Amino acid sequence: MSTPVPHLRRSLRRFDIMAMGVAAVLSFDTLGQIASGGGEAATWIAIIALGFLVPYALIFAETGAAFPQEGGPYVWVKLALGRSAAAVTTLFYWVTNPIWLGGSLVFIAAETWDGFVFRLGTGTFADYAFKLLFIWAAILTAVISLHRGKWITTAGAAMKVLAIILFTGTALAYGTENGFHGLDRTSFSPTSAGFLALVPVLLFAYVGFEAPNAAGDEMHDPQRDVPISIGVSGLIAACCYLLPVLAILSAAPPGQATGIGGFMDAARLVYTGVYGGWTEPLLTATAVLFVFALLTQGSAWMIVSDRMQAMAAADGGFFSRGLGAFHSRLSTPVRMNLLSGITATAFMIAAMTLVHGSAAAVFNVVLTVAITTLLLSYLTVVPALLILRVRHPQVARPYRVPFGTTGFKVYAALTYGWIVLGSWVALFPGTLESLFGISYDFHDTWGVSRTTFEVFTLGTVVLLLVIGIAGYATSRGPAALTSDRSASRPVSISGGSREH
Repeated sequence: MSTPVPHLRRSLRRFDIMAMGVAAVLSFDTLGQIASGGGEAATWIAIIALGFLVPYALIFAETGAAFPQEGGPYVWVKLALGRSAAAVTTLFYWVTNPIWLGGSLVFIAAETWDGFVFRLGTGTFADYAFKLLFIWAAILTAVISLHRGKWITTAGAAMKVLAIILFTGTALAYGTENGFHGLDRTSFSPTSAGFLALVPVLLFAYVGFEAPNAAGDEMHDPQRDVPISIGVSGLIAACCYLLPVLAILSAAPPGQATGIGGFMDAARLVYTGVYGGWTEPLLTATAVLFVFALLTQGSAWMIVSDRMQAMAAADGGFFSRGLGAFHSRLSTPVRMNLLSGITATAFMIAAMTLVHGSAAAVFNVVLTVAITTLLLSYLTVVPALLILRVRHPQVARPYRVPFGTTGFKVYAALTYGWIVLGSWVALFPGTLESLFGISYDFHDTWGVSRTTFEVFTLGTVVLLLVIGIAGYATSRGPAALTSDRSASRPVSISGGSREH
């Protein structure tokens, strides 16, 4: 039985967990990036869904149901590998989200608003004001009680699905009338170069269905709801990646889909061909839906990842235990929420100041930083799941993967192999291409030099390692203790079934 965190309230039912999974994992900011891979992107979406998403979902569904304590992956890694490994892992998992919020999410939101709603410019007061408002609106959504905040993320999930249905249906109508010329001129044959270009972003797009487990003690029945929620939300996400990518490819001329503008640029093309005089107002409405979906995507991750990092802090794994305090009325880790907002703001300013190049180049680099930090966290999370399966067979497991422990080992090995590959390609793009004799021009691909890229990406990883080690070392001393009882109370992670 886990020691409950004070002030928590059971707010999440099965539908809420599924909606939060869809809101968090269905990444609108990656649709254009994936579609920029051309026709083979659709092929790789399907292949990686079968080869990675299925085994990944199986092992996380079993573990999430067996170990449903508040904190999710932090609890799992701590129980399997110890508190120091859990502290560093959770830092990478958590910090991905303020980096992502202050990076690719806010940049694509600003680009969309600038192009379809109201002119902002680049580097102007309006540009900075919009980005700051976007970041702190997402943080505010995470600060309010989960009982109310879940409806905002649920609305975001609904807006995502609605926007995809509207866009895909319009593209179908456009193609029926004008011909699917984009698909006619597109090759779906997979290539090694296309695979290496797409694998990090597709893995990033597919991971995160375990994120709602960070609020495990706020679920009504996690042992029954988590496996079903992961399965359903995973299927929805796979379909919602494949269909709009095919729609973008059917409409956009070959080579014209870009990471930062792919979805809305394709929407402009098909709307113009279908809606005539209604095009501009419908484009504006779609852009507002798009930005709102991006906002709730960021807030969904803030809700879950801030809880993980707060549990690490409360357990003595990240600087002051005071950062782990949950607000007595809101039942949210407000201090960690505010730290996320500050981190996202700092990263946004750093990206605008340090990464010189076009908006598309900046978007690609900051998205890669988020991809890298998140994938690196799974390098310890996945082995932790296998260790828990082997060392704690007595824990009640309402859901078990097919073929028992042997099956779990196979699924974990497949998942881990994909994560290692994706992490390497994200951190050191072009190296495997050189190894296999594939032509690769770094500046043409990224729009910045390799030095700029590695300083920003690898430098971020090194800085985070230093912060993680320092945070863990600092928190262990007597000075880390606080008189705030709710902040200093550690969480118990003994494996066992929960009572309700």
